[in-house]
Formats: sequence, C-alpha cells, structure tokens
Amino acid sequence: MPETTPARRVGQDETVHPEPVDHSPRQSFPWAVLGQRWEDLTFLHWAVDPALVAPLLPAGTRPDTLDGVSHVGLIGFRMVGLGFGRGPGVPYFGTFWETNVRLYSVDDLGRRAVVFRSLDASRLVPVLVARATLRLPYLWSSMRMDRDGDRLTYRCRRRWPGPAGTTSRMVVRVGEQVSDPTPLEHFVTARWGLHTRAYGRTLHLPNWHPRWPLHRAELLHLDDELVAAAGLPAPVGPPVSVLYSPGVGVRFGPPVAVRRPD
Repeated sequence: MPETTPARRVGQDETVHPEPVDHSPRQSFPWAVLGQRWEDLTFLHWAVDPALVAPLLPAGTRPDTLDGVSHVGLIGFRMVGLGFGRGPGVPYFGTFWETNVRLYSVDDLGRRAVVFRSLDASRLVPVLVARATLRLPYLWSSMRMDRDGDRLTYRCRRRWPGPAGTTSRMVVRVGEQVSDPTPLEHFVTARWGLHTRAYGRTLHLPNWHPRWPLHRAELLHLDDELVAAAGLPAPVGPPVSVLYSPGVGVRFGPPVAVRRPD
C-alpha cells in the first residue's frame, strides 16, 4: 500500500489521521456558496521534495505526501457558469479560461486540500473579486485553448499583476479513459477543498463534485514559466502524471477557519 502523510499528534492523548483519499465522497456541507463547471481540464504533475513545499503553505497546514513525496500540479481548464449558490452563472464574467499552479496540503483536522500558488484567469473581474474576498492569488492573463482532434494546446500570457509576460504553453494528446485510476491519479485529483490565508487566518473552503471522468494523456510539448514564477523549481523531465477530464459540475461550501481540535 502506498504511504501517505503520517498522522500528527495534536494533543497529549489525541492524534488526528489524514482523511482517506476518497474519489467519490458525499457532500460535506449543507449549502453551496458558489457553483460552477470545470471543462477540458489537463493535469500535469511532478514530484517535489516536501521540504521545498512546506514554507509555501498556509499556517496550520503541512505538505500532503504519497510514498514520502509531495507534488506540484500545473492545470489548465475552462471555468463555465461561475455563480452564487445554486443560481445561474454570472453572464460573460462567469466563464473564462484558467491555468493554476497548485500544491497539496493537509491540516491539523486531517482535511486534505490544495493550496494555489497562482491562478491565471482570462477575465479581470473574477480576478479582482477573488483577490479581494478570499485573498486567492488570481492573476489576469490572456489565455486560450485550441483543439485539433485529440490534440489540445493551452496558451497563457500573464497581464497583471506581474511579472507581466510570464507565459505557459502546453500541448497534450488525449488518450483512453481511465477505468481504474492508480493511487497517484486518485491522490492528485480526489481533492475536496482548498486552504488559503486571508484576514490573518488560514481557511478551509470545501468543495464537492461527481467522481472525475479521467483520461490518460500524453504531453507533447511544454514551455512553462508559471511554475517557477510561483516560487517552485521549474519542471525538469517528464511529468509523473498526465491526465485529462472533459469536466464536472462543482459546488463550494462556506469557508471555515483551520484550527486544532479542542
């Protein structure tokens, strides 16, 4: 069995274990604050030393690992119909392209999540709102995806804030559907929340969506500056995982402060 992040002792007689890597959990929150759909996602992942990741994570969280290794992800996709609660998506501003650089975290309550080091988006208004509310590191960028049969090309050029002109271009070929994901494929995709630092607190923002429909994919070309701009080592060598998904509908619950058990 692969080894994941070990349990952490939080009190004299109490130890909190990380939650299972569950590919299809029940929704954990009673009502949704945001709804959206993620489409045409490509996931690239590289192994990274947890010691390099730890200083980049919010207080109260630590690197989540598989077999003693953490991972950095470069994910390109289309955000569709971003809106409040279960209501309709915001016209025009709720649909845009996004490319994010993310890490994997676990907090003192054992909740596994992602930590975004950067989120480039092709609409300025969502960038401004996300930065002002949850202090998420959104950036305004020029972005598009071109499709030629099973070949997808994602392009991104950062506009604001800087460094302006930071670029990424990745080309993948979509392959067969994944019927039985590997532990690594589950580990980097079965994530049901994010950790972020805002207003002097570390917050956990839970999400839920149906089980991912995943396809294996082949990386044909990568010319990326986003990972290094996010304070991580630039990718060296091929990714340890390349995946594609046509997409899922997503709900986000209200954020809660990260704290240790009483």
